Amino acid sequence: MTPILHIGNKRLSTWSLRPWLALKKSGLAFEEHIIPLDQDDTRERLLALSPAATVPVLETADGHIWDSLAICEWAAEQVPALWPEDRALRARARSVTASMHSGFSALRNELGMDLQKEKAAKDMSVACWRDIETVQALWDHVKTGEGPFLFGEWSIADAFFTPVATRFDTFKVPLSTDAAAYVETLLADPVYKDWHAAAQLETWDAPFH
Repeated sequence: MTPILHIGNKRLSTWSLRPWLALKKSGLAFEEHIIPLDQDDTRERLLALSPAATVPVLETADGHIWDSLAICEWAAEQVPALWPEDRALRARARSVTASMHSGFSALRNELGMDLQKEKAAKDMSVACWRDIETVQALWDHVKTGEGPFLFGEWSIADAFFTPVATRFDTFKVPLSTDAAAYVETLLADPVYKDWHAAAQLETWDAPFH
């Protein structure tokens, strides 16, 4: 069967965006199915796909895979180029990806992704500013300088930071010159722009996810 990626609203679902980017970049064939968030039947529909009752979920011939990082790793097992070829760089890419996957709660809570939101600066807590500084420090620490993305060529690490780039753009977060250039690179990527264009057409509403 052709895998089916079940995702939430493109306008709001950061967790869905990450594996969608990875699957698109992989060249693997898949179908997508949107489950609108915060509807009366949302939880019931998600529970039918996984016990976590969250998006995204990848439906494959071998079973269902939930969690954005797990789905990206599934794709990378088939298309290893989704991670850097060099073993040391690959380990660093996994490190920064894991940091994003599990951390930065203040940034997530205060600067939610909403691709239809009008751009405007926002007052942020000390904790949020600390997260912003840490993200930029991570980028500075791992960026190779051999290409526009963190490890030269596009990788899963870039997928995980694309939703962060949308937040920085929406809330006009002041960034270092290098960080601002990286954000511009992520948001100019043609695959991301396809997601963004589709997000503009959504008419239902739901809270940040």
